Formats: sequence, structure tokens, C-alpha cells
Amino acid sequence: MILFVDMDEVIADTYGAHIALYNMEFKGELTTNSCSGSEVWRMVPEAHQDSVRKHATRQGFFRNLKPIAGSQEVLEKLSSVHEVYIASAAMQFPNSLEEKSEWLDEHFPFIPWQNRILCGHKHILKGDILIDDRSYNLESFEGRGLQFTSPHNENTTGFERVNSWFEIGEKLF
Repeated sequence: MILFVDMDEVIADTYGAHIALYNMEFKGELTTNSCSGSEVWRMVPEAHQDSVRKHATRQGFFRNLKPIAGSQEVLEKLSSVHEVYIASAAMQFPNSLEEKSEWLDEHFPFIPWQNRILCGHKHILKGDILIDDRSYNLESFEGRGLQFTSPHNENTTGFERVNSWFEIGEKLF
């Protein structure tokens, strides 16, 4: 099978990074649970929203993300039996292209650069499975879409949902 895997909120914890940066800069007390069902920037005072929305434009933001639990182990196994591509919208933020590539080199060295699609829109992808947290990416995908659970999409319906990488492993092995 040909598998496409998103980065942010699927293998890289951007949500947690936004919360950590906000709490550090504004002495906040946000948690994943307190932000559940929403984007982080919507859960802060209006005066701080622009700052949170600009986290992704900062040097080092994408380079310093933590991998999502289980993603490395399961993707390595999947890549030994399937054609796995990382497909990430990396063109929106100036630093993200280089930082995401370096991050993948460090955390997912078994996925070669030839299998990395750092793009804008994902509607061009043609394959068997797309694992993504954003419903708008899954809507236009012609194959099987798996919506990876993230705090921001907990209330989204209409797609086959996966809650962890171990669940993905059970479905795809």
C-alpha cells in the first residue's frame, strides 16, 4: 500500500508545543484538557491570540517538537512492508521546510528524503491511505482517510478515527 502521513499533530506534537510556549511566555496554566475541542490560540485571552498564532513562524519551532508517542516504532514497522511517505504542508511558514526536514532526519531516519512531500495542498496526493488530523485534508483524499485524534479535532465526525499509533498498527498490519 501507499501510505501518506501528516507531520503536525500526527507524528510531531505541535499542540503541546503551543501550550508550553504560551505557558512559559504568559505564565499561563493551559493544559491539553483545558484546550480540548479547540485550537490553542482560541483558548487564550484575545490580547495573546496573535502571539500564539505566530509560534509557527519562530526559528526553531518545528525543529524542537517532540514525536507523538508510538509514531517512530509503528512507522518504522509500516515502512518495512508498505510505501510510506510523509506529506506535510510545509510551505506556509518560512522556517518549517528546513526544520521539518532536519526533524525527520533525527526522529525518522528510516524514511528517506525521497519519501518526503513537503507541500501546500494535499488534494494532489494519490494513494491508499492518508493519516491526517485535519478533516479538510481528508475530505479531498480519494483513498482511505484516517483522522488522527488531536485535542483540536475531538469533536470532528465523519471520518474513520484513530486515537494512537498503536491503533494504527493494529489496523494496518
